[in-house]
Amino acid sequence: MSRIITFDNLHNTRDLGGMITKDGRKIADGKLIRSGHLYAASEADIKKLSGSVDVIVDFRTNKEKNEKPDPFIGKAVYYHLPIIDSLTAGVTREKDADEKAISMLMQSPQKAKEYMCNTYMGFVGGEFPISQYEKFVRLLLEDRCGAILWHCTAGKDRAGFASVIIEEILGVDRNFIIEDYLKTNEYLAEEVKGLKTLLFGQLKKANASINTDNVTQDSGEKPGINEEKMNEAFGYLFGAKEEYINTLYTKIEADYGSFGDFVINGLHISYDEQELLRKKYLQ
Repeated sequence: MSRIITFDNLHNTRDLGGMITKDGRKIADGKLIRSGHLYAASEADIKKLSGSVDVIVDFRTNKEKNEKPDPFIGKAVYYHLPIIDSLTAGVTREKDADEKAISMLMQSPQKAKEYMCNTYMGFVGGEFPISQYEKFVRLLLEDRCGAILWHCTAGKDRAGFASVIIEEILGVDRNFIIEDYLKTNEYLAEEVKGLKTLLFGQLKKANASINTDNVTQDSGEKPGINEEKMNEAFGYLFGAKEEYINTLYTKIEADYGSFGDFVINGLHISYDEQELLRKKYLQ
């Protein structure tokens, strides 16, 4: 399992160091770090990152980056590699995306799940996102002394798939990869709880306003919202679900035959380059 790194204001920052591969080796400590956004980092957080991170890769949209820019982290070199180019409820965190999420919560949990599965398939469904992930892997091939840190906003979707790619290349067992992916739910529990309170409050307020003039003549009661379905839909939109990562694997295997073939023919990372990554990051 990846190891959580404790910070003041960063809640899903993890070192892949210590993860065991199928051949009994392990990922080196302090070299590969996944994270959510860095915008809220305290001065102590920035100092801590500055002492270990050489490269930062930001997978967020331009709008996300501009609304909540990364702080300067020591002498770390910054790369912006957006995976998607538009707001996406449950994935990006622009104001408009949250409003879209509110609208979706009024629909059905099934639609929310299908929406997220389709979003994940989009990570490997076009040349642009695949080319961005290829650039990420090529950054991993470069020589450096410190760590490379990659992040999106929550650190569960775009950054989550980046983690899957490198863990697959390094030879981590798929069951452990999925288990580690799902750990995001634990590490983001408090942050997601706050977001849920905010969105549900806005939704209930909007619903009350809409229904002010829709009181039924027979009962005098306003039509309510189904909070049970809202909770389920919220979980699909803002949680890490095994269905999502399995959807990615299924899409990759349908399009390329296997994950290994995806690395070769989709990401264009040769066998020699994969072996170099193992030499660099495994002990």
